Amino acid sequence: MNFPKYRPRRLRKNENFRRMIRETNLSIDDLIYPLFVTEGHDVKSPVRSMPNVYQFSVDTLLKEIAEVVNLKIPAIILFGIPSKKDDRGSEAYAQSGVIQEAIKAIKDVHPELIVITDVCLCEYTSHGHCGIIKDGTVDNDATLEILARVALSHARAGADMVAPSDMMDGRVKAIREALDSNGYSQIPIMAYSAKYCSSFYGPFREAADSAPKFGDRRSYQMDPPNVREAIREVSLDVEEGADIVMVKPALAYLDVIRVIRDHFDYPIAAYNVSGEYSMIKAAGMQGWIDEKKVVLEVLTSIKRAGADIILTYFAKDVAKWLAD
Repeated sequence: MNFPKYRPRRLRKNENFRRMIRETNLSIDDLIYPLFVTEGHDVKSPVRSMPNVYQFSVDTLLKEIAEVVNLKIPAIILFGIPSKKDDRGSEAYAQSGVIQEAIKAIKDVHPELIVITDVCLCEYTSHGHCGIIKDGTVDNDATLEILARVALSHARAGADMVAPSDMMDGRVKAIREALDSNGYSQIPIMAYSAKYCSSFYGPFREAADSAPKFGDRRSYQMDPPNVREAIREVSLDVEEGADIVMVKPALAYLDVIRVIRDHFDYPIAAYNVSGEYSMIKAAGMQGWIDEKKVVLEVLTSIKRAGADIILTYFAKDVAKWLAD
């Protein structure tokens, strides 16, 4: 890959980015903390299926962010829950959208925190799918322009990195071109490259209000039995300009992480997803397992498989434990 499509300096521009891609043991430096942002004021609404996880309005989110910064967690990723939805997910790229307002508020107070944004439409569409529906199916190419608009709106609001999770073919290229042509060539892309159609996403869909209203996502998310296909998916994203590639979920796909690590010398993220989180929390609350020990063992296994970065709802707990 040649300049200017590939710019290694995107991941060198400050200490937090450099911390995130160092080859090391499990540490606070490895963590990205997912957060759900909703509209309104003074909202901190618990997610029933995810103990200690909440939907925050922007004002209460800032209190959570202050704790994240104090714990020295280097990065967060934001998921938006709009007050209104339509068939094109237009609130996803609205200048005053919930994520755009959250980015501005966070960067005003904590400019050093790496703010990553999820780029997808499922939380914003009335039908709950990750793209534009035509003739009852998701139209891949019609969706690309919308995704590029979403990513560009996040960059304009001050996001440090964008993370397309939709699994449309060609979306990394569309986003890279939109960013570069509008003066945001320094913004990295963390691509959900090997995102599987997993049963572990259930609690997330409650948290983000993003369950599809009809059908499922098997036509665009990967089939769980496939490994070699993950190599092809990652190859495409790297060729199109991804700076970091992701495997999602993590725990049930450690072999995929390992295969990707063996084939690619790129930073790899792995998403310790909602179902993995909720299972451990439920067992810990019942006293069946030692939650702390199990969490650290699971996250260590993800690093051992080859991940450099872990997105996990346990990030605050882990940061406290590792600091002790």
